[in-house]
Amino acid sequence: MSENAMNQRRVLAIKGADRLSFLQGLVTKDVEALDDRLVYAALLTPQGKYLADFFLTASGERILLDVAEPLADALIKRLSMYRLRADVEIAASGLTVSRGTGAAPDGTLPDPRHDALGWRLYSTHAMPEDGTDWDAIRVAHCIPESGVELLPDESYILESGFERLNGVDFRKGCYVGQEVTARMKHKTALKKGLATVEIDGSVPVGTEITAQGKPVGRVFTQSGGRAIAYLRFDRAAAGMQAAGAGVAWTG
Repeated sequence: MSENAMNQRRVLAIKGADRLSFLQGLVTKDVEALDDRLVYAALLTPQGKYLADFFLTASGERILLDVAEPLADALIKRLSMYRLRADVEIAASGLTVSRGTGAAPDGTLPDPRHDALGWRLYSTHAMPEDGTDWDAIRVAHCIPESGVELLPDESYILESGFERLNGVDFRKGCYVGQEVTARMKHKTALKKGLATVEIDGSVPVGTEITAQGKPVGRVFTQSGGRAIAYLRFDRAAAGMQAAGAGVAWTG
């Protein structure tokens, strides 16, 4: 079970009469109906690059926003830049995040990315971890993590699997970065993206993958002889290596 900085979360409270319309015009997912559910979404640059991913849910007269701690300050700054004259306040919520895959306590909400990711709970006191091997789940289902596979100002959400993970909505209105994302959606096929690969060793996160002397991609989270890798699909072939470890992708 990974315990890095990205496992630490900050829960913000978005308040004010314009909170829904404000977020609706910015994030990748439809937020008009948040009651009793979690929505997974992202904020992008105008050029369509990832800035932060987060969970949203309604809580009375506020919207809770659950984001990785290292991304929180930059996200608050970017949201504040867009606030202009909207009746919106971004504040600390006083809540913590618990998660698990076992029996769900009262008040939990299912993780919308994948059934294997279990539940999340927002409360004043965090519950103890239940021993879930989160890296194993993420690798098995190719689910990227903030700040590991998802890199601010670098990643594109469709290459990162956001459509499969319920993190983007192509039927809602405009949002920041929507035009670039829509163009990528309507290509015949993505040429690059995240994939689960077999790896016969352990290498540092970010290690380059090569094949026949050409760069193919990079290795990220690893678990049980498998890894999440970012690949150029046209170069992914037999004989791939990452710092001496063999890498294989079956497509």
